[in-house]
Amino acid sequence: MDFFLNIFNTLSHGLLGYIIPFLFVLTIVVFFHELGHFMVARWTGVKVLTFSLGFGPELFGFFDRHGTRWKLSAIPLGGYVKFYGDASEASTPASEMLASMSEKERRGSFHHKNVARRAAIVAAGPFANFILAIVIFAGLFTFYGKPNTSARVDAVQVDSAAAVAGFRAGDVVTAIDGEAIATFVEMQRIVSTRAGEALRFTVKRGDRTETLTATPELREVKDNFNNVHKIGVLGISRSAKPGEAAIERVDPATGLWLGVKETWFVTKSTILYIGDVFTRRAGADQLGGPIRIAQISGQVATIGIAALVHLTAVLSVSIGLLNLFPIPMLDGGHLLFYAVEAIRGRPLSERSQEMGYRVGLALVLMLMVFATYNDILHLAGS
Repeated sequence: MDFFLNIFNTLSHGLLGYIIPFLFVLTIVVFFHELGHFMVARWTGVKVLTFSLGFGPELFGFFDRHGTRWKLSAIPLGGYVKFYGDASEASTPASEMLASMSEKERRGSFHHKNVARRAAIVAAGPFANFILAIVIFAGLFTFYGKPNTSARVDAVQVDSAAAVAGFRAGDVVTAIDGEAIATFVEMQRIVSTRAGEALRFTVKRGDRTETLTATPELREVKDNFNNVHKIGVLGISRSAKPGEAAIERVDPATGLWLGVKETWFVTKSTILYIGDVFTRRAGADQLGGPIRIAQISGQVATIGIAALVHLTAVLSVSIGLLNLFPIPMLDGGHLLFYAVEAIRGRPLSERSQEMGYRVGLALVLMLMVFATYNDILHLAGS
C-alpha cells in the first residue's frame, strides 16, 4: 500500500509543476524534429498532408496555402509528418494508392522519390535535433557563459580512487587520456561517465608534470532534488577562492564551437552508456520515460529558464540519437531499408517491410513499457 501511496503523493503534489515544463521541453524538441522532415520534403517536391504535434484526436488546426494540415493533437508524446502516398503516420506506403497515381501525382509522392531524396527527408529529423541542440548550447555559452574554474584539486578523500592514484591537494589536471582539460566541470563530466575504466591523468604539480592513473569508482550520488544517479567518482573536490570567476561569457563564434563540442559530448556519453548497458557494465535502471522526463523538467524549471532550456538541448540530442537507431518504425529503421534498397537496386518486398514494422513496433512498445516501469520504481523510491 505504501508503494502506491508514495507514487500517488508524488504525482499529485507535482502534477501541475511537471506538466507545463514537460510540454515546453517536449514540444520544442518534437517540433524541430518534424520541421526537419517537413522542410526537406518541401525542398524535394514532396506534398506534405499533415504536420502534427502529438497523436490521437485533433484539438485544433489549420490548412496552409500548400494544403498541409497543421494540427495539435490530444496525446502530447511525439508528433509526425504525413506525406502524400503514406498509409499511416509511420510513413508506410499506401500500395493501392501508389499504383494508381498519375504521373503528375507521382511527382508529389514521397514513395516515388529516389532513394537518396527519401533518405535525406528521413535523416533531416534527427539532424534538426542536433542543430537545435548546437544552437541552444551556443546561445547559453554566449549569453550566460561557461564554467571557468580550473581543474585544481583542493582536497582528496581518504581511501578514494584519487588517493590510491597519488593525487595531492594543489594538483591541476590538464588532460585525461590525452584530451585537454580546461575546467573542473570538464574533468567531472568525463570521470562521471567512465566508472571502472583506468584513466590516465596529466597533472601539473608545481613546476613538474606528472602522469597518474586512476579508476573512478561507481557510486550512487544524490542531486539537489534527491534523484539518485550512478556515476564515476574520483574522490576529489574543488573550492572556489575569492576573486575566481566561476562563469565566463564567450563571443558567438566561440559559443558556436563550444555548442558543437557540447552536443558531441552528450552524444558520445549517451552512446557509451547504451554500450555499457548491453555489456552489463551499467544498469538499465537509469533509463527513463515520459514520467521521468516530466519530473526532471519540473525540477529543473525551479532553477530557472536557462536550466530548462539546457535540458531541452540535452533531450533534443537524445531524441535525435534514439531516432537513428536501426529499428523499423524509427527514422533509423527507414534509413536501414533505404540502405538495403540502394545496395540491392530495388526495395524490400512489402511483406518484408511489413514484418519489419511489426517487429519495430514491438521493440518500441517494449522499450516504452520498460522505461515507464523504471519511472514508477523511481517515483516509489523518491
